[in-house]
Amino acid sequence: HVQLVESGGGSVQAGGSLRLSCALSGTAYRQYCMAWFRQSPGKEREGVARIGDDGTISYADSVKGRFTISQDTVKRILYLQMDNLKPEDSAMYYCAGEAGPTAFWSCSNTLMPQTDFDHWGQGTQVTVS
Repeated sequence: HVQLVESGGGSVQAGGSLRLSCALSGTAYRQYCMAWFRQSPGKEREGVARIGDDGTISYADSVKGRFTISQDTVKRILYLQMDNLKPEDSAMYYCAGEAGPTAFWSCSNTLMPQTDFDHWGQGTQVTVS
């Protein structure tokens, strides 16, 4: 069983920065794919960034060059550094994970559907004005 707990959301002015954290607890897996998603009211949940157990990273086009995903494998924390934030980045941000053999697909799929991930946090709100 895996538990994910996000933190670090808040309100910031356009051009500002925030760093989100996602603390992992429970079973540790050698094969995994971790990701950040976001969802605004009335919109579908969209993938923002993902990182695999081999360190492979990918980003949504909308955040490339502004967001950075990283992980501390010792502390078991996933991060999302968000710089040059824009009002359209306002959303509930979710940490997601997939573990085991299917994690390879979750991190290599050219798309990033939420259905590729089985484990989810409760979300943290980011508001950019």
